[in-house]
Amino acid sequence: MFWLLATLAYLLGSLSFAILLSRLTGNPDPRMSGSGNAGATNMLRLAGRKLATLTLLGDLCKGLLPVLIASVAGLSLQEQAWIGICAVIGHLFPLYFRFRGGKGVATAAGMLLGLYPPAALLAVCAWLLTFYLTRTSSLAALIATPLTLPLLAWQEPAALLPMSALTGLIVWRHRGNLRDLFAGRERHF
Repeated sequence: MFWLLATLAYLLGSLSFAILLSRLTGNPDPRMSGSGNAGATNMLRLAGRKLATLTLLGDLCKGLLPVLIASVAGLSLQEQAWIGICAVIGHLFPLYFRFRGGKGVATAAGMLLGLYPPAALLAVCAWLLTFYLTRTSSLAALIATPLTLPLLAWQEPAALLPMSALTGLIVWRHRGNLRDLFAGRERHF
């Protein structure tokens, strides 16, 4: 059951709502415009609030659904977390779009919402506060994701290893943003 759900999570994660919504509405491919990222933040820049919101909700759901299905199937919390990570990996490297996807933040948030909602709430609050203060989406993601680890270590230690791996993936996907942040060139809203 674990491997079946992990595979299905990857395939679901591979559905890029940013790319699909762009194609449906005649907007440019988000991988070729703006920041080059197939995610909600770039969709906000390229296509406006409505499509960005739909992208955010779609990406959030594709992280949440596999975790909920794994929970209903009786898999352990750690197995649920690894299955959620498969959805995030699908978002990062989508099978249907030549393995060029987004950065995984919204999908990771959906996964975290399914695993342990208080940690998801902490991440969202940290993201919102950081974004409000800096107007920088990448910095908000880089602060919010690792901030959940101490809470998980305390309340849900079974999810700590998968979430640590996920944090590493998100930091790695933001490596260009980190260079730009340190150089003072990162995009702001």
